[in-house]
Amino acid sequence: MNDTKLNIKIRRMKVDDVDNVIKIEEKAYGEHHWSKDSFLSEIRNELARYYCAVDENKNLVGYAGSWQILEEAHITNIAVSPEMRRKHIGEALLCGIIEDCYKNMVKYITLEVRVSNAAAISLYEKYGFKSFGTRIGYYQNNNEDALIMWTENIFYDKFRVKYDKVFNELKGKINIL
Repeated sequence: MNDTKLNIKIRRMKVDDVDNVIKIEEKAYGEHHWSKDSFLSEIRNELARYYCAVDENKNLVGYAGSWQILEEAHITNIAVSPEMRRKHIGEALLCGIIEDCYKNMVKYITLEVRVSNAAAISLYEKYGFKSFGTRIGYYQNNNEDALIMWTENIFYDKFRVKYDKVFNELKGKINIL
């Protein structure tokens, strides 16, 4: 049987990636996107962990970031190039963050997500995130509310068993190198 799954490598973001990250950022968020200086600052920030998804042709097709502070990680952003969406790349980036949290003994992961972003909310729920409140008017561009989502302790068996199951299902759909 011929394996036609997409090959994606998840790796740490480098300074040389930022121009391509900005292109994705502009497509994903329009005029309300992060600046080049913001990403360069994040790469230098010892609390920040930023990743790129790169295809087999070495094209940067997505990125994600988080801050790790003591036992908590806060996902700051996940974005995928519009032409590469719905191919499990965002999910692979989320798993990259979770795997890094396991490696660094980070127990809890949190994020904010637009209340209108049903696809992202569904993905986060699939990976065990639960809504624990709302930030009213959180998004400055349109005053949209954000759901605050958290995981339970990722080292608890309940979380780990679910995570391993959905991560293995993902690896059946995409090759994560």
